[in-house]
Amino acid sequence: MVDFDNSPDKIGSPTASQIDVAKLAGVSQAAVSRTFTPGASVAPATRDKVLAAAKMLGYRPNAIARSLITHTTNIIGIVLVRFSNPFYWHVFKQFTKKLQQQGYWTLLFNVAEDEQVEETLLTALQYQVDGIIITSATLSSGLVDECLRAGTPVVLFNRYVLGARANAVCCDNVAGGRMVANALLASGHRRLAYIAGEEGSSTNRDREQGFIERLKEHRGDSTMVVESFEHREQGFAERVEGAGLEPPLWERAGQYTYEAGLAAARRLLERDDLPDAIFCASDLIAMGALDQARLMGFKVPDDLAIIGFDDIDMTAWPNYNLSTVRQPVDRMVDTTIATLMNAIEHPESDTVMKWLQPTLIQRGTTR
Repeated sequence: MVDFDNSPDKIGSPTASQIDVAKLAGVSQAAVSRTFTPGASVAPATRDKVLAAAKMLGYRPNAIARSLITHTTNIIGIVLVRFSNPFYWHVFKQFTKKLQQQGYWTLLFNVAEDEQVEETLLTALQYQVDGIIITSATLSSGLVDECLRAGTPVVLFNRYVLGARANAVCCDNVAGGRMVANALLASGHRRLAYIAGEEGSSTNRDREQGFIERLKEHRGDSTMVVESFEHREQGFAERVEGAGLEPPLWERAGQYTYEAGLAAARRLLERDDLPDAIFCASDLIAMGALDQARLMGFKVPDDLAIIGFDDIDMTAWPNYNLSTVRQPVDRMVDTTIATLMNAIEHPESDTVMKWLQPTLIQRGTTR
């Protein structure tokens, strides 16, 4: 019960302090501080008295003042490129929900293009955030070092930079590409194609790598040569022989978007050497490819199989019913947060890179 005899003159005043709350509630100032500190231990009866007094006084904790004392803000910066992508929108919601459960708030830095990541990250450092999670973008080693000098740990989500001192948590995209190759080969497909997303990204590179490596293993053909990125438009492979498996085709989407998938599929399906199965670097690309194939009169999956990557919610819609590779988003988010918390609490800890296994989801676009 609040002691009204101890009521200060600042009831309803915006200048009420912790001391005023403690006096009105009849508790120590330390008890007031613990009540407003996430995760701190305080007796339920004491908490009730403090909250009642604070409400009467109109008291609100001063987060800025507290951060100056503790040198922490309880804010995690999230740098997000392509906010409109349903996959990363879901990821952001998961991060926000789970960080709040641990007493942290999120500050979103939405980046329109990869080129703006460096400027955005430097801005994030000015807000004295406790840590930074970077999704759908990569960093230079120099920018990673800048964050380390500022004492701000960084974790890359579903991206990694070899040789940089940046923590990373990723889906095993190589394994995902292998799963797709296995599924298409097992279904009897022999004229395979790949539609690439952003060619410089580690996600696209690894998905493509796993896909091609498995095709090479299936053929037992060590002579299969994959052309460099600069020459991919001239053909995905220079030479593939035997086992009835024709040279895999390659087409550029360039972006992880529905529109890019439409355009890439149209170019691919206007060729004389048509594929009988297409692996797309993302679900949005695959959805565009599926609609384009249907517009051009292809029956999916009888004439053409299509498979994506991510397993966004829309892939299960009846009009798409898209086969895809599911990224373990919940486990990736949990692992990213645990990695970041460890880096915050143990600044001298070693850099970690973790890969989590995806799952193949067979739906109506593959046979």
